[in-house]
Amino acid sequence: MDADTVMGSELRGLRQRRPDIAGTVLAGTDGLLISSDLPSTDATHLAALAAASFGLGHRVADTVRQGEFRESVVCTTTGCVVTYPAGRSALLTLVTVSAVGDLEALHEDARAVARRAGSFLDVRGGGIGAASVPDAHAPLATRTPMATLPAQLRRSSRPTWRRPPI
Repeated sequence: MDADTVMGSELRGLRQRRPDIAGTVLAGTDGLLISSDLPSTDATHLAALAAASFGLGHRVADTVRQGEFRESVVCTTTGCVVTYPAGRSALLTLVTVSAVGDLEALHEDARAVARRAGSFLDVRGGGIGAASVPDAHAPLATRTPMATLPAQLRRSSRPTWRRPPI
């Protein structure tokens, strides 16, 4: 069974069970679109925003040391956008059309779909999404001496900007 079939059936099933969901996006943690039922322009932008939201949420969770990142929720006047991690390198983002009455029930259903989709993508592997988010407090793996950088990346001795007149 191919990824589009599996992801399509999972996302369709979630939408059928939860009529308050207007659209779904499955994306890599690098912001690249994997599968969606939103218009393609909106889906591409939402995939990138979901990755940014995930990165920020993951960093906040790591900083406060209160456990692992579970979801990011943005509530608007007419609905919500919720992003869940799906496996090691994917994200499931839901767009709701109205304020969700029972947000916890939505979380349970969506987390189950994210787990199944993530498991499928993790087993399938092969470069979907970016690598897992590294430990924020880990030391840098290597340092690159300035002498080994290409000349255009090194600072020149002359400033490239001028102070504006006062």
